[in-house]
Formats: sequence, structure tokens, C-alpha cells
Amino acid sequence: MMQSGKQETNLNTTQKTIVLFIIFALILSFTIFRNLFFQPSLLLKNFAETSIDPEIAFKNNKPTFLEFYAEWCEVCKEMAPKVSSLKDEYENNINFVFLNVDNPKWGNYIKKYNVNGIPQVNLFNDDGNLKATLIGKQEEIKIRESLENLKEGVENTKDILNSDALSLVKEKKKFQVAPRSHS
Repeated sequence: MMQSGKQETNLNTTQKTIVLFIIFALILSFTIFRNLFFQPSLLLKNFAETSIDPEIAFKNNKPTFLEFYAEWCEVCKEMAPKVSSLKDEYENNINFVFLNVDNPKWGNYIKKYNVNGIPQVNLFNDDGNLKATLIGKQEEIKIRESLENLKEGVENTKDILNSDALSLVKEKKKFQVAPRSHS
């Protein structure tokens, strides 16, 4: 009988060791990869906090990159690291404005620029005139090319729609659209 009790104690000790090892491995993995899991969401929150007010941006004689986004938008999260990198590179020459479509404060801009899908990037020249609209997921090279054109004053008046990766807007009753709708 003593033998059985000792084996049971050893088994409990082994099980406890395995459970502790798994917990330790999970905590270590979470710590190492936390940026991978949370970086896009944190970047989107940071964009909102560090964004230039749109009224100031349109009046300071610099071109403006205006992005409409939502923190729940997977495409917005996917693009956030690329946009952050471009912001760091171009922010001395171009205003970067980020407006969360879930904030009612920006409703007038959502209507004014006909936002019906996110992410939507509007590019304005230094006079505040709309020059291009990028809707949906965009490759970094396309955004960079558009920013270079904007910075250099090259006319690039076209809309680029990537419908494969776009947070679409459902039409509501009476054909009203709202960028916060998601399908």
C-alpha cells in the first residue's frame, strides 16, 4: 500500500510540474509575442491620440493624409503598421489625420467625404483640395506612391478601390449609409 501512495504523490508532483511548465510557457509566449497580437490595436489608438485636428491640417499649407478607420476593423488593423511606418517617414512634410468612424464627433467629415467603407484614405494637396481617395486594403507601395505624388504636387486625382479587403457598408432602410455598418 505504501508503494501506491508514493506513486500517487510522484504522479501529482509530475502533473503539477507539467502544468506549471505549460503556464510558464504560455506567459513567456504571450510576453514575447504581445506586440504581434496587440500592436495594430495600440497603433490605431495612438493614431487617434496623436492625430492633428483636421481643421488645422487643412489650413497649415501642407498636404494632408486623412484616414477614416475603426478599431474593430480587421483591414484597418492590418494596415496600421504600414501606415505608422509611412507616418514616421513623411510626417515632416505631410499632415496625418486619423478619424475614428465610431466617434460621433467626426460625423460631419464622414458625410462630407462620403465615407461608405473603411479604411478610407483621402489625400489633400497643400491647399486642402481632395486629390485622391483610397478605399479598402492598400499595399504600402501604393500608399507610398500616392504620398510621394502628394508631396511633390503631382496630380493624382483618382479613386482606388480594393473591394477584396474592404469593411463594407450595408445600405440601410431609405438607402442611408453609415461607415460603422460592417458586412
